[in-house]
Amino acid sequence: MAGTMDVRPSPIAGTWYPADPKRLASSVDAYIAGAKLPALEGQLVAVVSPHAGHRYSGAVAGHAFAAIQGLKPELVAVISPMHYPAAPALLTTAHAAYETPLGVIPVDRQALRALEAALEAENGLSITSVRHDPEHSLEIELPFLQRALGGDFRLLPVMVREASSFVARALGVALAKTLADRKALLVASTDLSHFYTESTAHLLDQEMLRRVEAFDPEAVLQAEEEGKGFACGRGALAAVLWAAKELGADTVKVLHYATSGDITGDTSQVVGYGAVAILRSHAG
Repeated sequence: MAGTMDVRPSPIAGTWYPADPKRLASSVDAYIAGAKLPALEGQLVAVVSPHAGHRYSGAVAGHAFAAIQGLKPELVAVISPMHYPAAPALLTTAHAAYETPLGVIPVDRQALRALEAALEAENGLSITSVRHDPEHSLEIELPFLQRALGGDFRLLPVMVREASSFVARALGVALAKTLADRKALLVASTDLSHFYTESTAHLLDQEMLRRVEAFDPEAVLQAEEEGKGFACGRGALAAVLWAAKELGADTVKVLHYATSGDITGDTSQVVGYGAVAILRSHAG
C-alpha cells in the first residue's frame, strides 16, 4: 500500500520509538496492558495522551489508549502542537497517509476539507498543508492507535502552532461540526510542565490537570499566562476540550500522571505526563 500512496515517512521511528515492527507492537501492547484504569462510565469522546519518546511517557500513554481499546471509530482526529517554527496558526500534512513501522494510516481528505470549510466559514481561518514535517507529537500517538483500536481507521491530523483562545475555540467548534455525523474519536497530544524539579512539576501539573478535569478549556489556556500550569500542547488540548463539549461530552477523568523522573530517576529537571479520558454520559 505504501508503495502506491504519497506517504509521509516517519522521521522518528528508531529514535522516539522502536523501528522494528515486532518490538514496537510488543512494547505498545505492554504499555496498554499495564494500565490500571478507574471506572469509566459513558461513551468515550476523546483522550489526552503525552508525546515524549515511548521510553519516557509510554506507560502514561498506555492508560489513555487502554481506555479506548477495542473501539472501532472510522475516523480519528489527532490534534497536536507544532513545536517547530511556522507562520500558520494551523497545519496538516500534505501527504495522503502517515506511516509507522506498524503500517500505513490514510488521511481522510474529505474530513480535512470539511474542517477547513467550517473554519473558513465561521472564523476566516485556514489550515496550511506541509510536506515532510519533522513534528513528533502527532506521529507518536499513531502506534498506540494502531494497536488499541479494533479495526482500520482514517486520520484527521491537525498541528496547532498558535495557542490562542480564538484559534483553539474555533478549531474545537469546527472539529465538532466535522465529526458530529461520523463514528469518530478525538486525541489531544500534549506533555505538561518541562524541566522543573519534581516537587515543582507536581504542583504545576496538578493545577493544569485540575483545570482539565474541570472541563474548562479557557482556564487551561490561562494557566500558562498565570504561571500556574504548563502544557506544550495547550492549544491542541483546549481545542479538543471545546470540541468534546460541543459533541455532548460532560465528564473528564484523569487516568494517570507521572514524570520523566519516574523513569530516569533524575528528579532535578523533569517533564510531566498525564493521561485523560473525556466521556459523554448520555446516549446520542
